Amino acid sequence: MRLRNMWVSTLGVAFAASVVACGGGSTPSETAAPAASSGQKVDAATAGDVKGAVSIEGMAPKNEPIKMNADPVCVKQNSTPQFQETYAVGSDGKSLGNVFVYVKDGLGNYAYDPPTDMAKIDQQNCRYHPHVFGVRVGQEFEIVNSDPTLHNIHALPKGNKEFNNGQPIQGMRMKHTFTAKEIMVPFKCDVHGWMNAYVGVLDHPYFATTDKDGKFELKGLPPGMYTIEAWHEKLGTTTQSVTLGPTETKEISFTFKAPAGATATD
Repeated sequence: MRLRNMWVSTLGVAFAASVVACGGGSTPSETAAPAASSGQKVDAATAGDVKGAVSIEGMAPKNEPIKMNADPVCVKQNSTPQFQETYAVGSDGKSLGNVFVYVKDGLGNYAYDPPTDMAKIDQQNCRYHPHVFGVRVGQEFEIVNSDPTLHNIHALPKGNKEFNNGQPIQGMRMKHTFTAKEIMVPFKCDVHGWMNAYVGVLDHPYFATTDKDGKFELKGLPPGMYTIEAWHEKLGTTTQSVTLGPTETKEISFTFKAPAGATATD
C-alpha cells in the first residue's frame, strides 16, 4: 500500500508539473505556416524516384535496457525485457532502421500541395510510436495517449516553439503544428525518462524513415541535382549527391561507421 501511495503521489507531482509547463493544461497548436503561393509545380509526368538503403559498418553499440519499475502500468504492459531503439539493426547485422533520409538541397523554388494525411505519434506501452518520423511545416499532427497512465510529450526544438503537454487519461488526443523547418526536433516524456522520439520538419514532401531492413524511398522528385542527407540520432549525418533525369529511378546507399569498441546490439 505504501508503494502504491508513493506512485500516486509521484504521478500527481509529475502531472502538476506538466500542466504548468503547458500553460494550465490547454493544448493550443501553433498557427500553421501559410501554404506556398508561388513557385513551379512538380510535373508528375517527368518526376522520378530516389531509393536505397542505409547500413552500419562494424558492430553497433548495445542498446540500453529500459527499467520501467517506477510505473506499474508500464511493467504490466511489457511482459518481455525492453531496450532503447537507438540502434535498430536488421537481422543481417548491417541494415539500419530509424534513419531519417531527406532532400537537403537542390529543390529550388517549387511549390507543393499541402499534405492530405495527418501524421501521428502515439504513446503506447510506455513508448513513443514511431521513434523517428517526419512532418511538413504547417502540417497538423496528432499526439495520442493509448496507455492507462499519465504521459506528457515535451518537444525541445531550437527553431520552433517548445511545448510540453500532459495527457493523464487513456485516449486523450491533441494536435500540433510546427512553423519552421528543423532537423531534428527531439521529444521526451518527463514522467518516464526512457521515452524519446525525433521528428524532422521540412518545407517539402521528400523525406522518409528507413524501415527494419534499412530501406527508404523518395518518390516524385523533379529532374535535378540533389544533396540527400541521412540522419541518425547517435551516428550523426552523412550525405550523397545524386543527379536525377526525367522519369529516372536512382539507387543510392549510406553507410555509417560504428563507434570504436562497440558491443553487439540486442
